[in-house]
Amino acid sequence: MNSQGPQERSITEAAADWAVRLHAAPLSAAEQAELARWLAADVRHGEALGFARQTWEALGELRLEPAPASAPAPRRAMGQPASSVPRARRRRWLPRLASTALLVLALTLGWLQGPQALLYLQADYLTGKGEVRTVQLADGSQVELDSASAIRLDFTASQRQVQLLAGSAVFDVAPMVGAETRPFVVHSAGGQTRALGTRFVVGREGEQQAWVGVLQHSVAVNLDTPAQQGASERVLQEGQSARYSPQSGVVPLDELDLQRATSWRRGVLVFDRQPLAVVVERLNRYRPGRVLLTSRELGQRQVSGVFRLDMLDAALVTLTRELGVERFDLAGVSLIY
Repeated sequence: MNSQGPQERSITEAAADWAVRLHAAPLSAAEQAELARWLAADVRHGEALGFARQTWEALGELRLEPAPASAPAPRRAMGQPASSVPRARRRRWLPRLASTALLVLALTLGWLQGPQALLYLQADYLTGKGEVRTVQLADGSQVELDSASAIRLDFTASQRQVQLLAGSAVFDVAPMVGAETRPFVVHSAGGQTRALGTRFVVGREGEQQAWVGVLQHSVAVNLDTPAQQGASERVLQEGQSARYSPQSGVVPLDELDLQRATSWRRGVLVFDRQPLAVVVERLNRYRPGRVLLTSRELGQRQVSGVFRLDMLDAALVTLTRELGVERFDLAGVSLIY
């Protein structure tokens, strides 16, 4: 279903209005009580408000703050650059109605298109499904973006910071030598990875979970907040990897084969006695449409193989033939049974 019903539209519009009000100025005591009642009325309200605030911040970064059509452009002194007008003053010129309407439009697109729509607003570089891309950064570092991945850059005079918003990426870092004294740090899913050497991979697995692998030299992995159990920080050497989350801390992944986990860099996916459910999950990241399994038992069957990224339809044919199962395709969905 591609449209929102009246109730969902009402939630979206209310969330947009609250997001604009929260951004414009501190709430009064009465407004705070009103917001608390609205949040308590439906569990969906909190999620909608969080999404609205995140979207509004992304819109603000794009400077999507037009003055109302009926109002003239603000005057400035002769010779005064436009950029000198304080951003807070520019935002105050926006009527709340216009701001809310803009945000409702962005939110509606977000609900219809899913998280990918918000990534387009937030990311500096991103890849579509099945796309692998190498990006050259201003400091000389290189980033290899996996399929369906996104990063955002925040380079300042004191640090080189990258946000991994989705997917996974290999970072080949320009070293801190000569005039380059800024540390290189990748933030993702409640943790950060600081380069102590040259090349490493970070994969985002959820809002609060990611994994890190060192391809060359070493990295320091730290959680943003102390772990509920286990270590909150760990230094990984070449060939080592770890998964981190606030619940379990930074946990070594001793059995992970980094070359196999980053085989997408070579244009292939490599599986060695992996459950079919895992294989299908990986294929869905790289192939248009979606593959579905009809039973848990089918998903537990073991698969080994090397599949080219540009021939994943052929990989499906091979899988079904080798496993002796059937496949039915309809409207972008492949059902294996």
